[in-house]
Order: sequence, then structure tokens, then C-alpha cells
Amino acid sequence: MIVMAGKTFVEKLLGAACGSIVFKKPNLVLTHDNTASIAKTFEKMGGKKVYDPDQLLVVLDHNAPPTTSKLATQYQDIRNFVKNQGIRRFHDAGDGICHQVMSEHARPGMLIVGSDSHTCTAGAFNALAAGIDRTESAGIWKRGETWFLVPDSMKITLTGKLPEGVYAKDLSLHIIGMISSDGANYMSIEFHGEGVTSLTVSQRMTLANLASEMGAKNAVFPADQVLADFYGEPVQGVWADDDAIYAKELTINLSELYPLVAAPHHVDNVKSVPEVAGTLLNQGVIGTCTNGRLEDLAIAAAILKGRKVADGFQLLVIPASKQIYLDAMENGYIQDLLKAGANVLSPSCGPCLGTGQGIPADGYTVISTANRNFLGRMGNKEASIFLASPATVAWSSIHGKISDPRTVKGKEVFPYKRGKQATVIIGESDDRKTGNVWNYADVDNLNTDQMFAGNLTYSILSSDAETIMPHLFEGFDPTFHLRVAKGDLLFAGDNFGCGSSREHPAVGLA
Repeated sequence: MIVMAGKTFVEKLLGAACGSIVFKKPNLVLTHDNTASIAKTFEKMGGKKVYDPDQLLVVLDHNAPPTTSKLATQYQDIRNFVKNQGIRRFHDAGDGICHQVMSEHARPGMLIVGSDSHTCTAGAFNALAAGIDRTESAGIWKRGETWFLVPDSMKITLTGKLPEGVYAKDLSLHIIGMISSDGANYMSIEFHGEGVTSLTVSQRMTLANLASEMGAKNAVFPADQVLADFYGEPVQGVWADDDAIYAKELTINLSELYPLVAAPHHVDNVKSVPEVAGTLLNQGVIGTCTNGRLEDLAIAAAILKGRKVADGFQLLVIPASKQIYLDAMENGYIQDLLKAGANVLSPSCGPCLGTGQGIPADGYTVISTANRNFLGRMGNKEASIFLASPATVAWSSIHGKISDPRTVKGKEVFPYKRGKQATVIIGESDDRKTGNVWNYADVDNLNTDQMFAGNLTYSILSSDAETIMPHLFEGFDPTFHLRVAKGDLLFAGDNFGCGSSREHPAVGLA
């Protein structure tokens, strides 16, 4: 008698065993400011009318409101495209960040893809949500479907409850620091255990969002009573069998966690807040698709109410959506934050990518609730970024230095240390080209922000190879674009191209 093993979440939803290749029609295809570039690729493919307008969700958020006439024109081109194609799921500038707006459209058991690496955020709603590139998005517009390699799965079992002053961001950083930024490469992460029931949907969105920073294809939570309460109705989703087989398994006791930060310039350069307490800061950011929800603003407002941010410190607060902004005003959170000295910006991605307001000055040290802290990530290679929870950012803004948000401070030291944390920048005297071979084999974790700066992502279309070339590897080897030639070979270390799903580096290299 042959006993069949149980199936994981992703095996059930895609209807095939891990390692299989399947073609599926996604329920939703998310695009944002890169819709302008995708539309041009779609036209090059011979596309005239999208296969299924109701499949598309378009959100203008990364450059909202536009900071240049070129970007403003792109926004208008997108609006015209949406109207001409009959796309009903459209959110204009100011409505919110795409991954927050997705909460209005995602439902349990859906298959969702998006031209953004943090599309995985929608796993909080029991959806299989994954990032794809722009060319793949254009292909779905034309055909209605795309291919998937069914990934292996990782099971993370949570027990206990988060202590006072410790939040989902700290849990996310704990996992990343524990397994590293490539510890879940192309894996589907499932969150199990009684600890899951103590996490709100907002906290689950934070955890699912940061799955991308572990290299994961997606992360997912069960369709439980917490999710039913969020939707205000019973939910039925998809979940793994009890006897499913996993490539990796972890168990984490939430009650044992403490506040953490990701120190410059890698997300897995994780340290406890007590380890880095006292580090002087110039700027703080509370917002982004990771931590700009009402719950996050409530935490920050409670800390800052009746207090003031430190002299000379710049605190930026960016609600993740217009509705969150309105709800925060109704609850008095915005007023408390403004009175404390914060600058509250309109809903957008803000300075996270270095395209909006709030780009730091040379020499600034920033503490942010965002999801990436690569060198140059916020638009300035002369600035350094720490990542932390809204509570840690808020408490630190009062003191102008990294501070523990807990009532009872601790002295914990994060036990997991990652090697090769230094961001490598090749000097002019370090010639890495021999003949037609570029040798970067000793450089691990070469990220997309070093390969092509995030603040250029929307001002230069991903289909424009000629314009991409002068900026290729600009944050890594400044001479690369001057000497690279057709037919050259490139060798790189582990985790090459980690970070964003932007395809500019691939187009430039090809």
C-alpha cells in the first residue's frame, strides 16, 4: 500500500508537487508606476487590448505626487491607458501604496502576482502572492496566464505572544537575521502555530512583506478567525495538510523576542536595540508598505503624544493609504504626531526608494520602518539606514538616538551573526576585468540598488537599454559601464541580484 504525503499550501493552490512547472491564470495582476513601461513592452509584443481588464489592478504610488514633469506625464499616460483598456481596478495618486490598497481586493485562496517584489504582502490574506518582473506582467496582459515553478516550502511555527514593546517588525528581523537574506530563496513560507492567532492582519502584512528580504517566493497565513474578523464575514481559504513535507522547519517562541534593528547596509545585519542603543540619528521614517498602517500610527502616536522629537531631528510619517490617513485623523493620531514635531506626508512610497520627499542629506543616519537599507536605497549613497519597528523609531525620535521602546529595558545581544556584511564598492585601482571576463565571484549579495539605483527606476524605462547603460552597476563598480562590451562574461558570488524585482539590470546586461 502506497501512502501519499500531504500537500503544502503552494502545492494545493497550484495543483502540482514542488519542482513542477505549471501554467496558471492569476486572479489579480498588480502594477504601479511601472505600468507605463509595461504598456510599451505590451505593445512591442503586439498587444492591443489586454486579455482580461478585470484581472488588472493599477495603483499610482511610488512617485505620488510626481516630482518631475516627466513623471507627471507618465502618470497621465497610465491614466489614459487604464481608461482605454477599460480597467476598473485603478487607484490614482494619493489613494495609497499598492500593497496596502491590495487589501481591498485580495481574498483567501487567490493567486496574485505583481510587478513589485513586495507583492508577497498579500499572503496575509491567505493568498499565494508573488512578485514578477515587468516583461512577465506584459505577457499576462496579453495571454492572461503565466508559468510557475512550484517552490519548496518552509514551515515557521509560532508559539507564545509578543511581549510589551516588541512587534511584528522585530519578529521579521529575527527570522531574517536567523536564516539570512537568502535563507528562504525561492521558497513558500507558511506561518503555523497558536502564536499566529495573536497576530493581527496588520502584523501579518508586515511579516509577509518582509518575506521578500529572505529571498522567499511568497509567505502565507491561514484563513482563520482573525482574517474573518478583518473581512467581517466567514472565510474559506487554502491550507496545508497536517502531514505535508517541508524543506525547512523553524519554531519561534514570540515571548522570548526583543526589539531589533537591521543595521547598515544589509537587511540581515540584525542587532538587538540594546547593542546599538545610543547611536546618533538625524532622521526617522514611519510608514511604507511595511509599517504605515493604522495600528503602526497608533503605536507611534501613543509614544509621541505630549512629547517632542529631538532638536534637529526630522521625523517623517507617511500613512499607507488615504483611508488610513482619514482614520488616523479621526482617532487623533495625526494631530498628536504633528504636535510632537513630525512631518506628515500624503500616502505614497515616500523616501523608501529615494524617489519622493524625505531623501536624507550626506552623512545622515536614518532609522526607518521600511524593508530595505541597501547603500543608496533612500536616494543618497552618503547616508546610512537602520530598519526598526514603529515603536523603536518613535521612541528614538524623541531622544535623537537609537533607544529601547520597552518600559523595562534589556541588555540582550542578538545571537545570530552574518558574515560579509560590508557593502563592496570597487575602486578604480581594483580592475576586475581580464580579457572579456568580469570577476566578481568574491562578492556576495550584490543587490539591485547597487546594480541600478532605485531612484532612477521610473525616470528611465526598463525597455530603454541605451539609457540604462550609463547607470549600470553605478553603485558597485563605477567604471563598469565604460568598459563592458558585447560578449563579455560576468562571474558573481552568492545571492546575485537580491532585492527588488526591477529588470533594468537584466536589460542592461543583456
